[in-house]
Amino acid sequence: MAVTRQQKMEFARSKARLAAGGLRAFLRFCAAEKRRGTLWKNLQGAFSGAIEDMSWSDLLEEKAAEIPDKTFLRYREESYTYRQMNENADRVASYLVSLGADNRKGMGIFMRNSPRFLDLYFAAQKCGMYVVPINSELKGDGLLYIINHSDIEFLAVDAELLPEIAELPGKMEHIREVIVDDVEEEAKDYKIPKGYRKLSTAYDFPAKRPPMRYGKDDMVLIMYTSGTTGRPKGVVYTASRTKVKLLGIVGGITMKPDDVYYTALALCHGNAMLLTVTQSLHMGATVVLARKFSASRFWDDIRRYDVTVFNTIGSIIPILMKQPESVKDRCHRVRYVLSAACPTDLWVPFEERFGVKLFEGYGAVDSGGKGIVNLGTAPPGSLGKPLGKPGSCRIVDEKGNDVPPGVPGELIFKVSDKKSSIRYYKNEEASEKKMRGGWMYTGDLVKRDEDGYLYFVGRDTESMRKGGENVSAYEVEHVIRQHPGVEEVAVYAVPSELAEDEIMAAVKPAAGVTVDPAALRSYLAGKLAKFAVPRYIRIVSEFPMTQTHRVIKKELERQGVTTDTYDAQAK
Repeated sequence: MAVTRQQKMEFARSKARLAAGGLRAFLRFCAAEKRRGTLWKNLQGAFSGAIEDMSWSDLLEEKAAEIPDKTFLRYREESYTYRQMNENADRVASYLVSLGADNRKGMGIFMRNSPRFLDLYFAAQKCGMYVVPINSELKGDGLLYIINHSDIEFLAVDAELLPEIAELPGKMEHIREVIVDDVEEEAKDYKIPKGYRKLSTAYDFPAKRPPMRYGKDDMVLIMYTSGTTGRPKGVVYTASRTKVKLLGIVGGITMKPDDVYYTALALCHGNAMLLTVTQSLHMGATVVLARKFSASRFWDDIRRYDVTVFNTIGSIIPILMKQPESVKDRCHRVRYVLSAACPTDLWVPFEERFGVKLFEGYGAVDSGGKGIVNLGTAPPGSLGKPLGKPGSCRIVDEKGNDVPPGVPGELIFKVSDKKSSIRYYKNEEASEKKMRGGWMYTGDLVKRDEDGYLYFVGRDTESMRKGGENVSAYEVEHVIRQHPGVEEVAVYAVPSELAEDEIMAAVKPAAGVTVDPAALRSYLAGKLAKFAVPRYIRIVSEFPMTQTHRVIKKELERQGVTTDTYDAQAK
């Protein structure tokens, strides 16, 4: 649909407001850099990629000194000022040092959302450690892979998640200490195994930061993200390239110091940690943290905590829209909502029902800081126009040729080795594949309209999106193949009623064996995260194969959900 003249005028006004916000954000950045003593160095470094960055714990310390009594975090009935958060992080850091924490050692955090998650996150960085947030929905082989691959020596785990690691101790290759979060109310029914540490002990230690600091190339954070065809890949953030300062500039364009930023998304992901927490820290705003998403409690939380900003993902918006309408739907203080992959047909209805302004953002933890935003500057449903100079991004086909408007293709960004680089932990091959020929390949399909606005189409066929998570077909196949009755399997996405994918598995039984789809799902429930268990299972006798013995998944996708397919949600 062509953009009208009135829309173009609205977009122009929004751009003018954003330009003013951008100028304020840049001036705020310069003032902060002057206080840090790095202004001139980083203004010069902005052109060479040699910016002196900072850790999240450094930023927390800075803000604790500037605004010690401002409320930083609210969680359930708990409330913490910037000073209190910093002191708690110092206590946990002192505790970690007493256990042998040191520079270049890794700390895995296998926990649901809570203030304790953040205490450990900041504390590990105060010790010069690198942090590995681990998805709390993982279990079995998928969980063990990240624990071992990341080389972490310390593992913090919620008491309620102890059953997931109960059979792993003999298999965890590098773990020296397991620290159990026994503070949460959910922990009361769990017994702490002998030899494990209690996190509650940490809060008796002195609030004094250990004298550790990062070297320029030391790792600060590894965030794992599912690949398109293989195991999860760990995106490395080093001390000189955390992107913490860049996030401050981006957040400063739309955020205000008196904002109350709510998230029910997991802290182990970039959305909650890099957007909500990091940008709120920079602005001196308040974070409201939910343990997990609840559709029935969502708007009650928004009203209870006087929230002004929240993030959402495409699959959450349909769920919120399906809740019973209420006279309270517009009773809140929300200024705007930052969404990712909002269904186009629900964009305007969502805004009208709840009386909010919806902004759309595109990015990923392995995007090297690249992104696209629609802050009221593009039509509803659009990602917006590419940021940066003309030609800074392209949409290409499988051969690397640019596609015409209206035709889906892979989104790629122009990069410089100095300014942007992506490193996957212990996976040089994947790093080189991601960045090649001066371009970063996203693996995401988009299309461009005649006016130059981009629209999200989907993801690489080997990667699926379910429950806000990227699911690797390879990983799901790997687990299904472990079933004694399965000879071969192919996992792929089929269309969903919501904005994301439904996962389907085609299974070829071993000779002389009968595989019951319902029993297979029960088997998988104990080995895969809930969101990764296929909804659809189809039993086949043969697969369409290439000459190199690869299953032709496109053919299976074309066939879709056939009449002989088992549907776990069918009545």
